[in-house]
Order: sequence, then structure tokens, then C-alpha cells
Amino acid sequence: MKNRLREMSWVEFNRCIEMTDMVIIPTGAIEGYGPHMPLGTDIIVVEEVARKVADITGALVGPSIDVGESSILRAFPGSMTVSEENFKWYVRDICESLRGWGFKKFLFITGHSGNVPMIDYICKEYRDKYPEIQTMQVDWWRFAMVNDGNSLDNTGYMAHGHASECGTSVMLYLRPELVDMNLAIKQEIEEKYYNSFKDIIQYTSINNISDSGVIGDATSATVEKGEKIVNACIGRIVEYIKNSY
Repeated sequence: MKNRLREMSWVEFNRCIEMTDMVIIPTGAIEGYGPHMPLGTDIIVVEEVARKVADITGALVGPSIDVGESSILRAFPGSMTVSEENFKWYVRDICESLRGWGFKKFLFITGHSGNVPMIDYICKEYRDKYPEIQTMQVDWWRFAMVNDGNSLDNTGYMAHGHASECGTSVMLYLRPELVDMNLAIKQEIEEKYYNSFKDIIQYTSINNISDSGVIGDATSATVEKGEKIVNACIGRIVEYIKNSY
């Protein structure tokens, strides 16, 4: 059975809402992701993850939010960004449409850290406004850092940095045709940007740290690592759904 809203007819959608009240909403970004990966890496990854989770749980994959708040990468060609308020209003309208069709469980798989606080705000709004609605958010790359199945062994340089070993491995597993490993690089950055004052939130544009958009060693990525990361993370998401929803 189809599980992507955009691929369904209205007849198929009617059947779907009789079987599930859970919808997965992928959100990502269009931004510089190193010389070796596509601008849409964040949304491409979470769309694939959402599909895999839906295949197991029977949830619906709703509309994707392709562009997020990517001002930190605006210097890289092709990067796009939307304002916080526009993003929140757009996501609210999508959620209201889905709520109107009977969905009560909203799972956001967020592939871009700039979107996390905005989705967080909306989830809290829904918690207070609609007690019958359940919301949750997976901050994908931070989630992968915790649940990577020790595939990276935490030995690589900045393994979870932007467009580094983790991200490149995941893309090599999910969409290898979009990755050009001939262009993958190891980009080291000044120690002050990652080793000092980790307890302080900083607001430095990535182009001031890295002229490639890579932070870490993308050359150490492999398909096998990506498969292990994705499977471990999907297993954890599904476990949560089965125990909480």
C-alpha cells in the first residue's frame, strides 16, 4: 500500500485515514553541503527515513518542508532560507489541514538543526491547544550522533560535523547516485570553533569556519557505516512509536 500522501489519489487517501491517525512530516533544507553532496541532502535523507519508518509502522508520510532556516550557510551558492515566522505559519497550516482529516499523531523528522526550535514551538502550541493531539520531533543528525550503532566508533575527525563522515555515509547508503566521493574532502577547522566553550551557544556563519561547507572528514565515509547508522536510528524511532503511540 502507498504511504506517501503526494502519491495517493483521494480514494487511496480515504482508505489510509481509516487505517492510521499518525502522520510523519519531514523537514529539511536547501543549502551548501560540501562539494560532494547535493544542496538538498537534509530533506533527501529524512524523506527516505520517513518512508522506511512508515513502511514498518503504517503511518502516512505527509508533505515535506524542503526549505528551512539556513542563514548560517547563505554564503554558499544555492543556499536558501525562510524566516522563522513564515516557516511556522506554513507548517501550522499544513498541520491544521492534516488535523482536519483526523490525524492526531504528528511525528516531525527534522533533518536540519535550524528548523528544530521552530518545530519545537509548534509542538508546544499543539500540546496546549489540542490535548488530544500527540507530537514528537526527531532532530535527525543529533539523533544519529546518539544512536549511530557505534558505526563510526567516534574515532574520525569531527565525524558528526557538517557534511562529514556521518552525513556522507548516510547519503552513500540512501542515495549513492547523488554523492561524488571524488570531490569529498577532509576539512579541519580552528580548534576554538569546536573544542573551547562547548557550553556556550555561538552564532558563527559556516563560511567563516570552512570554505567548503564541510566540517570534518568526508573521505572516511562508507556505505556500510551509513547502513548501520540508518538502521540503528530507524529501529530506535520505531521502538519509541510502538511504546508511546
